[in-house]
Amino acid sequence: MDNPLSQIRFAVPFSAIRAEHVEPAVDGWLSQARTAIDAIAARTDAPSYDSTLGALEDSGEGLEYAMGVVGHLESVVTHDALREAYNAVQPKVAAFSSSIPLHAGLWQRLQALAASPAAATLDETQRRHLERTIDEFKRHGAQLDDAGKAELQQLDVALAMATTKFSEHVLDSTNAWELLVTDERMLAGLPESALQAARASAQAKGKAGFRFTLQAPSMLPVLTYLDDAGIRRDVWHASNTRATAAPWDNRPVMAEILRLRARKAALLGYAHFADFALADRMAKHGARARGFVDELRSRTEAAFAREQQELLDFRREIEGPQAPALQPWDVPYWAEKQRRARYDFDDEALRPYFAYDRVLQGLFAIAQRLYGVTVEPDDTMPVWHEDVRAYKLLDERGTMLGAFYVDPFPRETKRDGAWMNGLITGRPEREGFAPHLGLMCGNLTPPLPGRAALLLHREVETLAHEFGHLLHHLLSRVSVRSLGGTNVAWDFVELPSQIMENWCWEREALDLFARHVDTGETIPDALLQPLQRARTFRAASAMMRQLGFCDVDLSLHMDYQPERDGDVVAYARTIMSRYAPAPLPDDYAMIAGFGHLFAHPVGYAAGYYSYKWAEVLDADAFERFREAGIFDRDVGESFRRTILERGNSRDPAELYREFRGRDPEVAPLLRRSGLA
Repeated sequence: MDNPLSQIRFAVPFSAIRAEHVEPAVDGWLSQARTAIDAIAARTDAPSYDSTLGALEDSGEGLEYAMGVVGHLESVVTHDALREAYNAVQPKVAAFSSSIPLHAGLWQRLQALAASPAAATLDETQRRHLERTIDEFKRHGAQLDDAGKAELQQLDVALAMATTKFSEHVLDSTNAWELLVTDERMLAGLPESALQAARASAQAKGKAGFRFTLQAPSMLPVLTYLDDAGIRRDVWHASNTRATAAPWDNRPVMAEILRLRARKAALLGYAHFADFALADRMAKHGARARGFVDELRSRTEAAFAREQQELLDFRREIEGPQAPALQPWDVPYWAEKQRRARYDFDDEALRPYFAYDRVLQGLFAIAQRLYGVTVEPDDTMPVWHEDVRAYKLLDERGTMLGAFYVDPFPRETKRDGAWMNGLITGRPEREGFAPHLGLMCGNLTPPLPGRAALLLHREVETLAHEFGHLLHHLLSRVSVRSLGGTNVAWDFVELPSQIMENWCWEREALDLFARHVDTGETIPDALLQPLQRARTFRAASAMMRQLGFCDVDLSLHMDYQPERDGDVVAYARTIMSRYAPAPLPDDYAMIAGFGHLFAHPVGYAAGYYSYKWAEVLDADAFERFREAGIFDRDVGESFRRTILERGNSRDPAELYREFRGRDPEVAPLLRRSGLA
């Protein structure tokens, strides 16, 4: 039987991949990789780059491809058999990945290369590859004794399994909850678009009435617009207690993940997991990341307190001086009313200007004007679901730089959130590079029957964000695959994505795609100006929300001790209450569904601060665009050549200085947020 996962195929045959293909293919790639690594270690000739690091790069390419494809399918079209197959190979792959830095012969060979005359002849990218590989081997146990190496492998396997279980629990508990409302009178305040979507959701399940879920396009309108505070409370509570009850209880899973991470860090000689995770990032240490978060909090707290008082005062203007204090499920509702009153602005009024297909084409047009690239549909590429579309990215000469998929809408077999993945990183060729392959996924407002999907402005920003990640991957021009594209420090990787969001606020950019779905007219000033003015509305609250996530993340990975601090959910709730706009109830457990921290062995663990760190970078970088003109081709070309094409081929701080001419400054972010 031909196994579609047994060779790297640019046109991934998604429809041909079955659960029974997973384990045989992965076993084959594992065997091939082990043989290749043993062969590198067994060589006795003078070491060269190609015979050591180059061969090591090649050894795992097939395994990365197969696991990338299978992991992707498990996140977008999961089913029991596929999940079982993925879980069966996870321990093997985790054990193998952990074993590479622990391979004594390979470690000796790398050290020999570093000490050889050949090392002096390496180009800049190869030299960085060697230095980073030596550092990575040290950080991942190359210098441990045999007992330490064995324990490290056990820890890595256990982490892979526990983090996968965490993700499964979140998905299953999300899908298990629904709210069915049969009396439309209970839904007063909801926009017509949300009513239609809820009615269509119920009909799709063969039910009468209006069906609401915990997926963002269904949940957010309820919290923002629904007059019935009891329903808002129920939806908010369900979302923030996900994965806290059998059979999907993530509380013991989180405790185990934190225990494993802490032990791994200690075994490798680090004070805590944050220092381990940040050693190869811009912040370098947990203490520096915490200092960064503390500085932003100190600059935000006064404005944050003022915003909460203003919101309560606004409510009491409407309901009278005896109106009760705000509850968490009241805050989005009253904030939206306050925003409408203050700015005469309604998110829903902009939906007709943000038809999904036109927004996507607009992002492609922005990339063309900035970077000289064009995007064309590619109907020849197989897809995994009927909602998915494939495209190819071409340079100025018509050469294909890469291809990508877009999977925009929610479904029950797909995890929540928005993300970008790279499936193939193209290799250097005689002229240029082989094309890259990537994808971006979202959970945007889906279309209703016979209607275009109409997005909120924040969903437009989400799409732009993921497209920025995608451009970082597709425009990569790094000769070493593992240093290319988005394989950069986690506190640098959000710069290319977050900077793309800026164009979603500019008239010159919006006019490329923001046109009324029925009339084709651009956004009138009467709607655009309130949108722009409202950009800083409750900016301190938005800042504090993110800083709360940063603080709880760093605290869990620097300070938390279960024997002293007790239940992880209660510990996290205490920290996050300092950043909450309203008192959190005793069963608040958002952390149990926080995939950024617990859905990957490392991922954003101890690194959630990266979003704010990169926001400083993107605000500062965008000021250069603004000074020259937001579509200035020279500045766009500079950003492409210094940031998007260079991946991890140089230290990110150096790359940023090359683009900006100096180190980043925090002032542009504070100005943009109205907090200067």
